[in-house]
Amino acid sequence: MHTTPTSRTERHLSTNVLVIGTGGAGLRASIELAERGMQVLAVGKRRAHDAHTTLAAGGINAALGTMDPEDSWQQHAADTLRESYFLADPAIVEVVARGAAQGIEDLERWGMPFAREADGRISQRFFGAHTYRRTAYAGDYTGLEIQRTLLRRARELQVPIIDTVYITRLLEVGGRIFGAYGFDIVDGTPVVIHADAVILAAGGHTRIWRNTSSRRNENTGDAFRLAALAGAKIRDAELVQFHPSGLLEPTEAAGTLVSEAARGEGGVLRNALGERFMEKYDPERMELSTRDRVALASYTEIAEGRGTANGGVLLDVSHLPREVIFDKLPRVYRNLIDLQMLDITEQPIEIAPTAHYSMGGVWVRPEDHGMGVAGLYAIGEASSGLHGANRLGGNSLIELLVYGRITGADAADYVTGLTSVRRDPGAVAEAREEMQALLGSGSASSNAEASGSGSGLPARPESARLLQRALRNLMTAHAGVVRDEAGLTVGLEKLADLDERASRLAVHPDIAGFDDLAHAYDLKGSLLAARATLESALERRETRGCHNRSDFPEQSDALQGNMLWDTERGVRFEPATVAPEAFRALAEAHLDDSVDGKLVE
Repeated sequence: MHTTPTSRTERHLSTNVLVIGTGGAGLRASIELAERGMQVLAVGKRRAHDAHTTLAAGGINAALGTMDPEDSWQQHAADTLRESYFLADPAIVEVVARGAAQGIEDLERWGMPFAREADGRISQRFFGAHTYRRTAYAGDYTGLEIQRTLLRRARELQVPIIDTVYITRLLEVGGRIFGAYGFDIVDGTPVVIHADAVILAAGGHTRIWRNTSSRRNENTGDAFRLAALAGAKIRDAELVQFHPSGLLEPTEAAGTLVSEAARGEGGVLRNALGERFMEKYDPERMELSTRDRVALASYTEIAEGRGTANGGVLLDVSHLPREVIFDKLPRVYRNLIDLQMLDITEQPIEIAPTAHYSMGGVWVRPEDHGMGVAGLYAIGEASSGLHGANRLGGNSLIELLVYGRITGADAADYVTGLTSVRRDPGAVAEAREEMQALLGSGSASSNAEASGSGSGLPARPESARLLQRALRNLMTAHAGVVRDEAGLTVGLEKLADLDERASRLAVHPDIAGFDDLAHAYDLKGSLLAARATLESALERRETRGCHNRSDFPEQSDALQGNMLWDTERGVRFEPATVAPEAFRALAEAHLDDSVDGKLVE
């Protein structure tokens, strides 16, 4: 008897703690749980060895003082707070800055091959807007080596990892988590996972823009949707970091990053006229300015007609000694040879701003990254609170190590202290019915189209991939580097149309797997993330850090705070918390409120 997708037998799994996401954040939490003797299961929708963490090239921050002994956790915290434009949660900033050294020690203990000085000290280099050299690195493939190190440690601890499971719903009852529902991407088998705690480490939402450093099928807003449907809040969805240097060609690789290390090692930015344009935007820091300023400067040069024919600017490292490029920028060199047959020791690189990092995300508590639903946590790019309106390069990797450890430990304590577990078959049924409706849509839409063609009223089944492309074009046009009220309003109108069209999705699993179903859920996550982003951006009537409003070019003291969004109430504003004196004074000492040269009108 043939088994249809909608009648497949569910696979049931059970664990103490479920970790959703097999990148650096998810692996670090899993390691902590395993070391504490807890039963843990890590699941993800892409191969663990190829998680998004592997793309983090430049380095990882900690005030180790190996190069600049005067550095301190307080200065690291001050730099982070200042460059967040004072929107970061000071408590989260302090936890990360204080815990950074231990994060590096953990990696060292597990065999991380950091670059070192001749005497054995860990090398540290400057990254944009850091007061001291505090970015440790491994060539320009730091994220890849961190992922390898964490995977190796997880395997030593025999952490079970299933990297073909797509989680579609979190299972919650009475304000308490009890697991998750999903399916196997390869064969479509529905999966019910009972867990006493869940750690969400499923990334951000940068894939909803056309030019993005995220690859296909990652960072599509999954974490936003999962958390929001479970009753959590999204904080600062509008605050998205556009990295200054994404490739423009070839088309299929558009948005691929050129590491910030290229600027850190002395790379120069020029427009199509050959002018070193950062002199106009930040004459002191030049190319070592913050990512938001460099991205906006590049955008301005392009918008005002000084860009290349392809709509970019030029990053030139050809003046550097070849041995420096081969030693410090090997991945950049190799990628440009592979993608464009371009030798960066001789020719400049054509780049443009690209959506790179979700600085907003799920709202979490600073002490444990819980999100207000008992037993439910968010870490890594899925969470929010550290970066505010501008993320310092190198801070994301240390964040996932610090909070991976802390959240893993808290989840272990939470599970150990449980005296009873409640489950709700209704929540499972709701998740099941949603999936079955999608799986039935393919045959249903085909039948409707066939019957409709005779009646003169053909149905219009929709493709998830085509709708995703339309959404990416919408977000690029109306919520890109520079925004205004008219554009955001039009964006919301277009989004409503996409929401309506998405109700007619046609899903067609085939012999190659269930990628079509995965695309449908990617789209669902992206649509929710786009709504949160557009509505929050509309309410942030100011220019601050990465968020540029041409109709409100000044920074507003009244808006020094966070936009909180949920599915029931939409957007509301919450004033920022004042930082402790321990690092607030250091941060305010370098405060720069100027918007001169920062915004193209």
